[in-house]
Amino acid sequence: MTLAARPTLPPNCFLTLNVSPELLLTESIREIWRDQGNLSGLVVELTEQTPIDAYLELEPDLNQLRAAGALIAVDDAGAGYAGLRHLLALRPSLIKIDRQLIQDVDRDEAKRALISRLGTFASRVDAWILAEGVERVEELDAPAALGVPLVQGYCPARPGPAWEALDLDIAHRPASKPPVTHRGIIRDIVEPATTATSAATAAAAFDGNPALESVVLMGEYMRPVAVLDPSAAALGMVSPGMRVNLDTPLSEALARSMTRTQDSPFDPLLVTDNAGRFAGIARMERMITALAAADT
Repeated sequence: MTLAARPTLPPNCFLTLNVSPELLLTESIREIWRDQGNLSGLVVELTEQTPIDAYLELEPDLNQLRAAGALIAVDDAGAGYAGLRHLLALRPSLIKIDRQLIQDVDRDEAKRALISRLGTFASRVDAWILAEGVERVEELDAPAALGVPLVQGYCPARPGPAWEALDLDIAHRPASKPPVTHRGIIRDIVEPATTATSAATAAAAFDGNPALESVVLMGEYMRPVAVLDPSAAALGMVSPGMRVNLDTPLSEALARSMTRTQDSPFDPLLVTDNAGRFAGIARMERMITALAAADT
């Protein structure tokens, strides 16, 4: 039984248990909760297989679980039945963002905007928010920059033995990713990028990942040289990219970008720290969105 694993939980961890809403109303499930007594460290995750039509019918059972120390989670927020009215009615302690919203979130401003709004709602109702289905490092960094504190998926860890240790670099990455501060500087919207030391290795990276949009060509001492797209990498064409500092104002960076030649005004900018070392890239759409948000 899953609940039998609770005593073996490592410190500061919780156990999630998927439960279909109609099962909460059965006497056999109620008996299991009573036998467990204190339910601290347990998250009861309401699955989406069955729509919830009568919130009042569930309320006594949910309140009993909360009184025993359990937390209530809503699965797949942003998809299926877990719409806004369900979040309002259930007031979960944990909101799990659907994989469809997390997939390619690093390249989709609309998804970032929706996740940001979900995060605002979660903070108002004293809930945690969790990103499901994180499979790439970029999909790990993007929610972290939006203030999402919890993630799950193949990027942090694949299925394995119970309580297997995580890769420390991956485990510490969300906490080390500075949240967006909305100060209107490049640091707020910088993001990681694939790097290569030659046009040939960049071309190989594009061949290995058809979804890859750009690769940063690196020089000596961690200095970025250029942003390559697939065609430039294939032809070995390298045009020096525009660099900006992490603390460059967004308005200044955009103004400088528009002075570039007609074939490159919308290329990502190369971002460096105060020592000139590569810190990431800044995409035009992220810069424009951040400036627009700052003006509202």
